[in-house]
Amino acid sequence: MDLLVNIAHGFSVALTPANVFFCFLGALLGTLIGVLPGIGPLATIAMLLPITFALPPVGALIMLAGIYYGAQYGGSTTAILVNIPGESSAVVTCLDGYQMARQGRAGPALAIAALGSFLAGCVATVVIALVSEPLTVLAQRFQAPEYFALMTLGLVGSVVLAKGSVLKAVAMIFIGLLLGTVGTDVNTGQMRMTFGIHELADGIGFVPLAMGLFGIAEIVANLGAAGGQPVRPERVDRLMPSREDLRRSTPAVLRGTAIGSALGVLPGGGALVAAFAAYTVEKKLAADPSRFGRGAIEGVAAAESANNAGAQTSFIPMLTLGIPPNAVMALMIGAMAIHGITPGPEVVTKQPDLFWGMVASMWIGNLMLVVINLPLIGIWVRLLRVPYRLLFPAIMLFCAIGVYSLNNSVVEVMLMALFGLLGYVLHKLDCEPAPLLLGFILGPLMEENLRRAMLISRGDPLVFVTRPISAGLLLLAALLLVLVIVPAIQRKRAETFVE
Repeated sequence: MDLLVNIAHGFSVALTPANVFFCFLGALLGTLIGVLPGIGPLATIAMLLPITFALPPVGALIMLAGIYYGAQYGGSTTAILVNIPGESSAVVTCLDGYQMARQGRAGPALAIAALGSFLAGCVATVVIALVSEPLTVLAQRFQAPEYFALMTLGLVGSVVLAKGSVLKAVAMIFIGLLLGTVGTDVNTGQMRMTFGIHELADGIGFVPLAMGLFGIAEIVANLGAAGGQPVRPERVDRLMPSREDLRRSTPAVLRGTAIGSALGVLPGGGALVAAFAAYTVEKKLAADPSRFGRGAIEGVAAAESANNAGAQTSFIPMLTLGIPPNAVMALMIGAMAIHGITPGPEVVTKQPDLFWGMVASMWIGNLMLVVINLPLIGIWVRLLRVPYRLLFPAIMLFCAIGVYSLNNSVVEVMLMALFGLLGYVLHKLDCEPAPLLLGFILGPLMEENLRRAMLISRGDPLVFVTRPISAGLLLLAALLLVLVIVPAIQRKRAETFVE
C-alpha cells in the first residue's frame, strides 16, 4: 500500500509542467545524442553538468536521467540504418539490425527496437520501485566498515567488467584514487598535492575532470576517426512488424528485460554488458544460431531491451547505497553533489520528492521516447548527414563556457584541457577512463569510511573481517579479482570483448 502511495506522490511531482518539460528535454537530447555517432551520454552529461547548477534539483536529475536512457533508444537508429552505433551499447544492435536494413526491413527493426525498449524501460522502473525500499532498510544497517567494503567491491567490479588489460584497469583506479586525495585533508587541515595552486585547496573539481576525460577527449578521438564524411542512410518505408516478427521477438524482449534488469544493478554493469549478455543468451537458445548476424530480429529485440533495462536499474545502487555501478552513475552523483545532495539511503527516506519524482518520470520518459523515436526517424536520418567536423568546434566552446561559468575560474578551464589531453592519451593507449572516474568519486568516501572504521575500532584492522557484512563483501571482491587474474578466465574474457 505504501508503495502505491509513494508512486502516486512521484507522479504528482513528475507531472508538474516544469518537470514534464525537463523530462521531455532530457529524452529528446538523449535521442539526439544517441543518433549522432561518437558523442554518447557520458560526454553529454559531463558537458551539461554546469547547466544543472541553475536548475532545481528534481528537474536537473530528471533531465539527466532522460538523457541516459534516451541515448539507449537513439543509439539503435544509426546502428540499424548505417551500421554505426550512436551509443556504445548499440554495438550489439548493429550485428542484426543493419543486416535487416540491407534486406529492406529497417522499419520493423526500428519498431521492434523502440517497442522492446519501451517495455523494458517500464519493467525496469517497476523493479526500481520494488527493490529500492528494502535495499534502503538494509543500507541503514551499514556502518563505516560495510561502506568501505562495498566501495571496494564496486571498484573491483569495474576492473572485472572493463575491457582490455586487467592491469590497465587497476592502474586507472589507482590514478582516480590519487586524484581524489588532492586538496585539504579534512582531519589535519594540511594541503595535499596542490603544488601551491590555491584553486586546488578544495580538491580537483568533478566537472573539469569529467568534461575533460569524456567530453574533450571523446571529441578529439572521434574527429580523428570520423574524417567528417557524411553518411547516406537507407530509406525507411514500412514500420509495422509482421506477426512472425512479433512471435520471434516477444520472448527475446522478455528475456532481455530480465537479464538487463539484473545486470544493471551489479557494480561495473550497465547497458553495454546487459546487451552483450542478452544477445549471447538468444544465440545459445536459438534453434538455428546461424541466423544471428544475418538479420535475426530476436538479436535486435534482446539487445535493445537489455540495454534499456540495464540503463534504468543502474540507478538502484546509486540512489539507495550511494555507490555508482558505472561511469554515468558517477556523473549523476556529481550532479547531486552540485546541489548539495548526498546519495544513499537518506535520499529515499528524507527526499521523497526527488526519489519518487525521478522514478515516476522514467515511466513518462519511456512513453515520450516511443512518440519521439518512431515519427521522427526521417529527421534523425537527415541529421546523420551533418559532417562531424562542423559539430566539434561548437561542442568545445560549450565545454569551456560551462566549466568557466561554475566558479569563474580560468584554472578549471585549464584543468579541463589537461584532462582532455590525458583522456586522449588513455584512448590511444587503450585504457578505459571509466574506472578512473569511479576511483575519483569513491576515493574520498573510501578514505573517510576507512578512517572512521579505524577510529571506532581503536586502530584494529580486523574490524573489516569480524563484521559479517563487510567480511562477505571483501571476500566477494577478492574472489572476483582472483577469478579475473586466472589465465583461463582472462583468455575467455578477452575473447568476449573481441566478439
